[in-house]
Amino acid sequence: MPDISDATKRLLLGRPVRSERLGHTLLPKRIALPVFASDALSSVAYAPDEVLLTLSLVGASALVVSPWVGVAVAVVMITVVASYRQNVHAYPSGGGDYEVATENLGPTAGVTVASALLVDYVLTVAVSVSSGAQYAATALPILRGHETEFAIVVVVLLTLINLRGVRESGTAFAIPTYLFMASIGALAVVGAIRYVAGTLPLAESAGFHLIPEAGYDAGLTGVAGGFLVLRAFASGSAALTGVEAISNGVPSFQKPKSKNAATTLALLGGIAITMMLSILLLSRATHLQLADDPADQLLSGGTPVGSSYVQHPVISQLSAAVFGGRGVMYVVIAVVTGLILVLAANTAFNGFPVLGSVLARDGFLPRQLHTRGDRLAFSNGIITLAAGAIVLIWAFHAQVTHLIQLYIVGVFVSFTLSQLGMTRHWTRVLATEQDEARRAQMRRSRVINGFGFFLTGVVLVVVLITKFVRGAYIAILAMACVFVIMKAINRHYTRVRKELALGDDLAEARALPSRVHAIVLVSHLHRPTMRALAYARAFRPQEIEAITVGVDADEVTALREQWDSLDIPVPLKVLDSPFREITRPVISYVRSIHRDSPRDLVVVYIPEYVVGHWWEQLLHNQSALRLKARLLFTPGVVVASVPWQLSSTAGQTGLEEYAPGTIPRAY
Repeated sequence: MPDISDATKRLLLGRPVRSERLGHTLLPKRIALPVFASDALSSVAYAPDEVLLTLSLVGASALVVSPWVGVAVAVVMITVVASYRQNVHAYPSGGGDYEVATENLGPTAGVTVASALLVDYVLTVAVSVSSGAQYAATALPILRGHETEFAIVVVVLLTLINLRGVRESGTAFAIPTYLFMASIGALAVVGAIRYVAGTLPLAESAGFHLIPEAGYDAGLTGVAGGFLVLRAFASGSAALTGVEAISNGVPSFQKPKSKNAATTLALLGGIAITMMLSILLLSRATHLQLADDPADQLLSGGTPVGSSYVQHPVISQLSAAVFGGRGVMYVVIAVVTGLILVLAANTAFNGFPVLGSVLARDGFLPRQLHTRGDRLAFSNGIITLAAGAIVLIWAFHAQVTHLIQLYIVGVFVSFTLSQLGMTRHWTRVLATEQDEARRAQMRRSRVINGFGFFLTGVVLVVVLITKFVRGAYIAILAMACVFVIMKAINRHYTRVRKELALGDDLAEARALPSRVHAIVLVSHLHRPTMRALAYARAFRPQEIEAITVGVDADEVTALREQWDSLDIPVPLKVLDSPFREITRPVISYVRSIHRDSPRDLVVVYIPEYVVGHWWEQLLHNQSALRLKARLLFTPGVVVASVPWQLSSTAGQTGLEEYAPGTIPRAY
């Protein structure tokens, strides 16, 4: 069985990679861009949709306002990118927002940022994959109604790819990402040329009349309309997710790490802004209509289109209009858009494990998240992220409209606290810096981060106000839960570290036990028992005895006779058990020895079968497992398990491929 499982693992993940090859897994900018920026770039496929869907509640005026909402998002994007370029130069170790907040605002702020980012990374995977599943269902009608199952399968595939290693996953994702950028670029350029030439057709939905929903008859002039614009802006701000992943992933870049990360940030910002504004402007130019409730809001000849109407995403409608129908370019754009939405989750698959490793190193998450797997990827973090995303996809049925309400709250919490921390960082270092050129640079950086703090703080307030009752409260509760769990883990590790510390009295720590009392547990007189007796005698304890529990009088008599006939040089003691228990008499006897001689060390040797099949474990070792579990809680007692390999374990050590010959079955 281990051979089969190991072969399957090697087939799926590849052969182990030596630690000294870690440098070969670092990413050049051309690979880092699709790895870390695919989340922000993919938002072009759903952020404009969400802006138009939100504004559609007021009717036809949605198209007039949507480009200005895009401009507002672009201003925030430029500010955040400029701010994070300062972050990656000042903190290149990979802690990102967590490290910035912890060092400059304190551990509580750091854990707050970390909990927000961890939740948002999980949401990134859920939203991106769910959106990709919806695009796939548009292109392949057979998937309609099965988006949830399709999305879960995609998450599993992404997990396997990332478990193979960062560089391999980045190379696999680079081509689809660049194809998506080229496709949207072609859509924007051809659309602009046809618009200037006066040959740009209208979108397939342009002929419909979009009516406002009840309560929004006043359009954008009333309080409700203004609030709706803020909601649209909050939804469009999803385009900013992924920026923070680069600050967390600086160690994954090739040298010079900070410079390459800053360049990648600039590329991310420029490309994402250009693509999003192009989509919104083309939507306005083609009179594209997108409704939150198309069956009732869209009218054809004064009559609602009804539930039979299938509303296609914005990019699908634009590509059909710009390229004159559903030809080759329409199919190409649909395919690469679906791919980039799925692959956008890869940003989280790179950010979450690195951040989890840093938090585990600092004692806020289980230590297992800090170690790399045999492919030099943070395997435990990758699997944890995938599990969380699958739960969300299943719970929300892969519906982007529902999931996106939980989205971006966490990322703007981290943006705001990070920029405040960077502002304090520059203030602190300015107090000691003497070089005037460096002081001027630091003052400029402080202004950038200060403005970033103000703007992201405003956006955070807008997001909380507009999205709280629509589902953002769930994300906030999740962040609070993660915060409490991380604090509890840290308290546990701190308490254990203090408990295990040597302290000042080294003499007590070095003191040896006065005597060693060895006890060998005996159920039957067979080869495992003889091996346990041999082990116990080999350590030359001051006192040694064998004990058995007298459950059946005939069996005890037979055991004594066999023991005496073999002339075993170890006394055999029989413990009474009137209620036919095994564990309790042994525990009581061991505790009595420790109670009578507290400075003695009691070593209990337990013969144990090593089995090769899971079902064999059910048939053996049950008494031994119960005894070990109880003895481990007994002070002054050491439990020594003496293994005996049954024949079913042959060839299951996992070492046969590395060492010639067979492993001896006896010592």
